[in-house]
Amino acid sequence: MKVILMEDVEGLGRAGEVVQVASGYARNYLIPRNMALIATSKNLKVFKEEQKKRISRRNRARRDAQAMAEELNQLSLTVEVPVGEEDRMFGAVTSQTIAQLLKEKGFGVDRRKIVLDEPIQALGVYTVPIRLMPDIEAKVKVWVVKE
Repeated sequence: MKVILMEDVEGLGRAGEVVQVASGYARNYLIPRNMALIATSKNLKVFKEEQKKRISRRNRARRDAQAMAEELNQLSLTVEVPVGEEDRMFGAVTSQTIAQLLKEKGFGVDRRKIVLDEPIQALGVYTVPIRLMPDIEAKVKVWVVKE
C-alpha cells in the first residue's frame, strides 16, 4: 500500500514522501496515529495544505520565542535564601524556583526549558540559560542573596 508520510518516521522516511508499506502496518499503525495518509491525489492536496499550516505555525512560534528571548535577556531575577554560618545556604535554587520567579514576572516558561546542570548552592550572580527552542536560547541573570 502506498502512503504519504505526514511526519518523519524512523526507518521509513521523511514527512511528505510517498512510500510503499505493508497494508496492515498502514491501517493498524500509521493511519490511526495520523502519521500517514493513503496516497491519493485528494490526500496529497490535503497534505500540502496541512504542510502550509504547519510551516506558518512553526514560523509564528519561532517569532514569539525570539521576542521572548530578547525580553528574557534583559531580565534580572533576585532570589532571597536563608543562610547559616559562613553564608552557607539552606537548600538550593532549582529550575523550579527560577520558573516560579519567571511566572511572577509574567513569563510562562516550563522548568524543563531552564538549563541548570546542578542546583545553585552558593550566593552570587549566575547567568542561567533558557532553551526556548532548539536554536533559540535566552540568558537570565539570577542574583542569589541572603535574606
